[in-house]
Amino acid sequence: MAKGYWIGRVTVHDPERYKDYVATAMPAYKEYGAKFLVRGGKCDAVEGEGRPRNVVVEFESFEKALACYNSPAYAAARKIRQEIADGELIVVEGVEA
Repeated sequence: MAKGYWIGRVTVHDPERYKDYVATAMPAYKEYGAKFLVRGGKCDAVEGEGRPRNVVVEFESFEKALACYNSPAYAAARKIRQEIADGELIVVEGVEA
């Protein structure tokens, strides 16, 4: 079964409240088995417009990745993030190994 991934590109406007987002999202991440492959770090937008913060989160499947995003456990965290940051988040299915 192919894994699922969140790919997020974010510009955070309130770093202190972003910490609240991360803490609020943690129960959902644990419940759905999220594994962070990229979380911030150095980046270089070699094509197109970049954002300062990039995140890649791995899940056991596309279905689990989507379920985490749509879960009640993540809803409060999503609300915080949308209030204090601009960005894009997509859920994608990986290739089968």
